[in-house]
Amino acid sequence: MKNKAVTFFLIGMALLIAGVIAVEYLSNHPGRQKANPYAYDMASQTEVPDEMVLYRESRNFKLNLENPTALSYTDGRLVAAGDSRIVAIDLSGKILHEFTVTIDPVCIKATGDRYFVGGGDQILALDTAGSLVSKFSGLSENSVITSIDVAGEIVFAADAGKRVVYRFTREGVKETEFEGKSGDDSNHGFIVPSPCFDLLVNPFGELWIVNPGKHALENYTSDGVLRGFWTSSFSGVKGFSGCCNPAQIASLPDGNFVTAEKGVVRIKEYKASGELVGVVAAPAKFTEDQKAPDLVCDEIGRVYVLDPFKKMIRVFEKK
Repeated sequence: MKNKAVTFFLIGMALLIAGVIAVEYLSNHPGRQKANPYAYDMASQTEVPDEMVLYRESRNFKLNLENPTALSYTDGRLVAAGDSRIVAIDLSGKILHEFTVTIDPVCIKATGDRYFVGGGDQILALDTAGSLVSKFSGLSENSVITSIDVAGEIVFAADAGKRVVYRFTREGVKETEFEGKSGDDSNHGFIVPSPCFDLLVNPFGELWIVNPGKHALENYTSDGVLRGFWTSSFSGVKGFSGCCNPAQIASLPDGNFVTAEKGVVRIKEYKASGELVGVVAAPAKFTEDQKAPDLVCDEIGRVYVLDPFKKMIRVFEKK
């Protein structure tokens, strides 16, 4: 009788343990777990209501570049860079000219008679036939040039390596540089966690610089004095997320901004004061986790997006 009691006891314990294991397994099985209150909500970043999308994709131009990296617009032509080459096309997609360059271009600014090309620790000024006009001075081996724009006789360039902005003459002589600091202790200068550091001169001649670590767009004088800024550090479509966004910016004819983000690729339009106007292209238009596309706008408000994954220029127009 004693052995039977022990046997029944051991059987009961085994059944109890088996029951506990079964309950634990079922409660942790996918689809049965309780929602994690601390889980990152990707849906809020990727889903865009249809009514917020104000643009449509009207056409695209396939590029004969394996790794397109930069885009500019001037005088009715688009100028793309990549693979140590420059390719200019008209707005029908016809190639106007192309040539090789001696650097791997990361950014380009096209004007009527010059192409200013930057990459690594170099900035080159070329004529439209590809001949070297000048090589810019005053850069160091730690420089990582990521953006160039021109205002009359002044050339501005962003250096993500040294976290400064330079002002050059058109001939490539450095006149000054600045770190984005002001007399206000709350302004920590340019915070650049990755090589995403963009700037532009808008149609009204104002210099705007992205401070990516602060999710901010900052307006400076040509001497580097901060005039104003706005930030958009919000979750969801309204703001910029991640460590360093927006990664690329462009200016519409009315002074509104078009921004592109890396990570979750979204292209949006903001007022000059920082209010969201709407979405140009939702994340569904792009491959997940692809590089932020470079972008430019023309004089009638079309947005040209350089898609490095599809190796094409995509054109978006207001609906």
